[in-house]
Amino acid sequence: MTQGPAPRALSDAALSDLLAKQQFGTLATVKKSGHPHLTTMLYSWDPRARIVRLSTTADRVKVQHVRRNPRAALHVQGGDVWSFAVAEGVAEVSELTTIPGDAVGRELLTVVPAQPEDEDAFLEQLVAERRIVIRLRVEHLYGTALDVNG
Repeated sequence: MTQGPAPRALSDAALSDLLAKQQFGTLATVKKSGHPHLTTMLYSWDPRARIVRLSTTADRVKVQHVRRNPRAALHVQGGDVWSFAVAEGVAEVSELTTIPGDAVGRELLTVVPAQPEDEDAFLEQLVAERRIVIRLRVEHLYGTALDVNG
């Protein structure tokens, strides 16, 4: 029986690059029971500040989880199923965006992959939806790749 390729640990730079290239990841927060709560989310990665930003509404359960226990992680699949990155750290919840174009609203703009066609209307929508930013301050990155194609 032949053994397949072994997983290869990715460097910090490769992990950061993987995070930058993807748009969706699975956020893990901690429920009151101690079990993980997983949810797929759109995110943006700021490699210089080492912050993952995620947009959500104030009434979501993940917000309650982060406020109670700020430890969180984001799992991101690479360009294939053979690679992944995990960003672990401490999360915080922003204030609500309450005035179209306020600081939180502007920060939320960094999470969307493309500039909205009507920015003013988009910023108004963020206020109406009671949007906030979850900021995951990354303390540890890890992940692997499996070179299955030689």
